[in-house]
Amino acid sequence: MHAFFKWIPAAVKLKRRRRDRTIVGHDCARAASRAAQTKANVANGTRTHSTERERRMEAVLKNLSSTVELLAAAARSGDVIHWDAHTLSRAFHWACYCEHLFSRYHHNPKIREVMEVQLQRTNSTLRAVYGEYADLSFLDLSQCQHLLLKGLLNNPKLPLAIMKILFDTKAPEHGKPGDYPDVTGLGSHIIQCKSAGQILNLLSDQSAVGADAEVQASMLMENLHAMLGCGVHTCWAQRFLDSLLQGCKEAEHLCLVLSAALLTGGNTHAQTTSVDFLLDWIQQKHSLLRHICFKLPLSLVKDLAKRHVKFRDAYCAVLKEQAGGMEYCINAGEWVQRSANPKVSFQEVTEHFVTLLKACPSWRSTVEKELNELKISAGDFDVRGLSVWGDLLEEIHKVQSDADG
Repeated sequence: MHAFFKWIPAAVKLKRRRRDRTIVGHDCARAASRAAQTKANVANGTRTHSTERERRMEAVLKNLSSTVELLAAAARSGDVIHWDAHTLSRAFHWACYCEHLFSRYHHNPKIREVMEVQLQRTNSTLRAVYGEYADLSFLDLSQCQHLLLKGLLNNPKLPLAIMKILFDTKAPEHGKPGDYPDVTGLGSHIIQCKSAGQILNLLSDQSAVGADAEVQASMLMENLHAMLGCGVHTCWAQRFLDSLLQGCKEAEHLCLVLSAALLTGGNTHAQTTSVDFLLDWIQQKHSLLRHICFKLPLSLVKDLAKRHVKFRDAYCAVLKEQAGGMEYCINAGEWVQRSANPKVSFQEVTEHFVTLLKACPSWRSTVEKELNELKISAGDFDVRGLSVWGDLLEEIHKVQSDADG
């Protein structure tokens, strides 16, 4: 790789050579020391394997520093005048390499910390070479190809031939085996992607769930359509949804994606089948269903209840379950949850029942009848604090009377 970076200014190379033994390997040496202390009695083969991992990490850190120096040189050095198509292709290859590092390690605190320290040291070196250099952060690694393109376009020494390659609309020629990927037209592609992202950000202010959730919801339904429509056994679709749930670190975002998927489903047979399958799966995941009911905005839950009878039934069942799990606290003078996650107050349960009845006015008599039957089975008490169902009915009637008045 290092032969490629012959266009990096000599001052950067000199500083890099001076710190190769001490700076680049510093964190790896510390890691090796800790490993030696904890694995002193491990067989020689394991120690060799550990040393190999350290060597690979050292190589990764050197490649990271070299690529950051490349980005700085591409934006500020006059040496880009010597670049050709092959140099350009390799530059984007290494920019893509750094994006891969971010994707692979941004959830690994230890390796991320080592890389951030390496970036700080490389930034310090580059600030001494380029007076107006702006530091590159670990998060910036996620868009290295865009930063490379932006730097090249801002460099007045960029050859016209390189500009033509970046924005050529003709189909690329087939490269020889072993060649780096062809970058013909890559500049146009990156700009189109950035423009699409900016448009989605603007749309997110007008969307109930956010543009990113809507895009993910569309992809989710496309996958379900494909799996359920081509004769694949439903267990594969079930595993697909289970993997999404297991891999999601933010339950609220997943709930937004699922609600968007349910609200954007079409009326064709295939689309209806996918929506029904998704609703059945959600009902099997009781914790997820409760999260959808109580953590999403009421307006979204109302739309779901209005659109899908199956969700309406499940929503009503969850509300009754939450109310049935309450006990009256004499000291607080209100109904409280005995044990539930998420915790939901009596006032919230009331608001949700009112929302449900507003979404489906024709269902009002059915729900009130069910609540009244539960009240009778619990003793038919009208005194506050003796029956959660009686107090719930009273509060619902009060809210509805105020709204009607």
